[in-house]
This record gives sequence, C-alpha cells and structure tokens, in this order.
Amino acid sequence: MLEIVVNTENRERHVRVSADELAGLVQRIGGDGDRFLVVQRIPDLPDVFTQVWHEAGADYTLEHRDGAAGRHFQALVGGPEAVIAAITGWARQEAGWDGGLAWSLLDLGPAREVPPLDLAENERMELEQRVREVLVGGYASRAELAEIAEEYLVSEDRRPVSREQSQALADRLWLERVAEQAAWQGETDPERLTRAFTALQEAGITARENFTCCRSCGQSEIGGEGGPDARGFVYFHTQCTDSAAAGHGLMLLYGGFDGSSATTAAIGREVVVALEAAGLHTEWDGDPGRAITVTPLDWRRRLVG
Repeated sequence: MLEIVVNTENRERHVRVSADELAGLVQRIGGDGDRFLVVQRIPDLPDVFTQVWHEAGADYTLEHRDGAAGRHFQALVGGPEAVIAAITGWARQEAGWDGGLAWSLLDLGPAREVPPLDLAENERMELEQRVREVLVGGYASRAELAEIAEEYLVSEDRRPVSREQSQALADRLWLERVAEQAAWQGETDPERLTRAFTALQEAGITARENFTCCRSCGQSEIGGEGGPDARGFVYFHTQCTDSAAAGHGLMLLYGGFDGSSATTAAIGREVVVALEAAGLHTEWDGDPGRAITVTPLDWRRRLVG
C-alpha cells in the first residue's frame, strides 16, 4: 500500500491505497463532480501535497507543492499514464519522480503574515491543551484541529483566534507530534486495536473507532453503519478516545442488532477474543449490561491527516 490519502472532488477519502487503486482513481476523473484528486502523504505535512485536475477532452493539470507556497509547481500532461507514474513516484518518494515533465513555478504571491495570538496566558494554555488532547487522540486531521482551535474560545461577542492563526497553531503542534512519533518502534496499542476491529468487521460485527461524540449519539447511529448481514456492533466515541489518550483505558460499547441480552453477551465475548488475539488486555465480567474496558493501554496513535 502507498502511504498516502487521496481526496476526491466528490468527497471520497481513500487511505493507504495500492498503486493499482491510485491508477484507477486517476483514470476515472474528468466528469462533472469528479474532476480532481488531492494527494497527501501519511502523516500529512503542511504545504506538502500533489494534485491533478482533468476535464474530459482536455489535458491533465498536475501540481505539487514542496513545503511552501513559493515552491508550488505545475505541469500539463497529455494522458493519465504519465500522471499515474508521477504521483506514484511522489508517493514512494522516489528520486527523480518529477523527471520528464515540463514543470513551471506558479507565482501565488507573497505568503500572508500571520499575526501572533492576542490571548491572556491562561487562555493560550487552555487552547493549546485542548488542541493537544485531540491531537494525541490521533483521529483528527490538520484541518479539523484548526477548526477546533478557531472555535474553542468563541463567545457571543468575541472570536479571538482567526482562521490563519488557528491553522498556524494546529500546524505547529501537529509537527511536534510528527517529530515525537518518529521515535516510536513497532506496532502500537491503537494499531493493535485497529487490527482487532478489522477482524471483527470481517466476522460480521460492525466495528467503528472514534464514532460520534457520545454514547447517546452512538447508540442511535450505529444501526445505520452495519450491512444487512451484520450480527452486532462494537464502537467507542470521542469522549472514550479522550479518556484513552489521557491514560485511563478505553471503554468499548457493544451489542446485538436483535436487542437480546444473549446476543449482546455473545458479541461481547467475540470482541474480547479479538482484542486479546491482537495482544490487548481487557476487563469485562461477561455481563451484557457492562462495557468492556481495554486496559492497560499505551495510547500512541500515529497521525494520518
């Protein structure tokens, strides 16, 4: 798999696609509502991406930015094969991936200077603490972090953080976390959790990570997530994620779609078996009315973006 995320005009999001899947995405663009792809590496880095625009009957416009607005390049390409080769090479960070294309530097004008935050020290610390909490949770994108930073201190008559300031703050803290995770070795507990959830999903149990904001919303929405053959579900919501990231273990909510206690207990047992097969420890007494807790848990979720 390529360590990239591909976002499409029609709001699809493809994480860690194969080279063949990437080729298919490039080859399909051109129709109304599906004319471009934006590709980022994993983890996402500010001002590092490639993108392609194509309308049926016209050339492909391929662009890439290499760390700053002043390093934004464009090439016109006659067919999809060269576009696929370039984006695949970019994704693999191959030397000379951009060779053979006539690149031109796009003049996007001077970068806008972002003024420093005008906040009291206690507000600045509170804001950074909240952004870090979500960042350590590991599910938010840079754009979502920036939105949190922009809205967190908003009151009826005050918006103290601009969009540009929030993006700068989110990017700074994001890069700190990227540098921190570079030292992590091997599979982490959140990756073991994802492996267990993938196995459960394949076994007919709808499994969702960081799903909805709370238990009430989760219980009302999880039924719409399952396929026709799903026997039950397991999920955790964003408040559970915050707790796990803070070192308090992870609470899992589960059940059977038929509503019976017997099915719920059976789903609970399958969840425990899958988690333990992935190398995680659980606490659960078999009572279908009690949540399953994954603990101890070292919450180091690698960022995607």
